[in-house]
Amino acid sequence: MTQQFQQHGFQPGAAPEYSRPPLPAQNTGWAVAALIFFWPLAFSAFHNSSKVFPLWMMGDYEGSHRASAQAKKLGKISLIICAVFTVLLVILYVVIFAVAMASVEAVTDYPSYR
Repeated sequence: MTQQFQQHGFQPGAAPEYSRPPLPAQNTGWAVAALIFFWPLAFSAFHNSSKVFPLWMMGDYEGSHRASAQAKKLGKISLIICAVFTVLLVILYVVIFAVAMASVEAVTDYPSYR
């Protein structure tokens, strides 16, 4: 009876095994947020979101992380732009209402004809 031993570690002629880093998030939700809140940024956000998996499969791990981060950043920027526009719109309505109320008082001052 002969015992066969397996050799662990480096074996000549064997292809080296590389471990892939984990797939980064595609951040499609942030791209949808960009579509809802400020649609001009949505085109770029969806483009970057759709590039994450193909870049990762080709071995461009840094590029896939950049595309993921860019999609997330564009979604957050669109949310901020929408919030700023909403605040400015509320301020505009308050100013218009204040001017209208001031002018109503001036219109209702009827001159006396006595």
